[in-house]
Amino acid sequence: MSGPPNKAAARAHTKHEIPMSQNETFHLAQEFLGRMGSGAEPTEIAKLFSETLEWEIAGDTGVLPWIGHKSGRAAITDFVRDSRAMIERIRFEVHDILASDNRAVILGSLASKLKRNGKVVTTDFAIVLTVANGEIVRFQMLEDSFAVSQVAHG
Repeated sequence: MSGPPNKAAARAHTKHEIPMSQNETFHLAQEFLGRMGSGAEPTEIAKLFSETLEWEIAGDTGVLPWIGHKSGRAAITDFVRDSRAMIERIRFEVHDILASDNRAVILGSLASKLKRNGKVVTTDFAIVLTVANGEIVRFQMLEDSFAVSQVAHG
């Protein structure tokens, strides 16, 4: 029996993989954060991601468009566009970036205000970036999905 499709797809990227070093993976995570923080265009941020990206933010699917499982580079461009339109960033702090040859984990905390109802969500987070061939092939964000859902429902 195989695992969930998103894990199988992420593993499939390793078949013809160009090895990356821990340092390269770390710098790719830093570049992602830098582009997000600088207000770069969604297409510029998306250049860091594979065309076959697997996207996962667990939670109450339907309350915000970026929550759930998605595939393809459009997941990141949609996320950047939609999140900028729907939330106001109050605080985004990175506490640490941990990296191996094929994965970076970004640990931090954030506070965001949902524009449609003015409510604020505060949560710690972990963003897990799986990398291969110099690009991000899987994006997974772990956060307090219950708090996000409560704020989104108003």
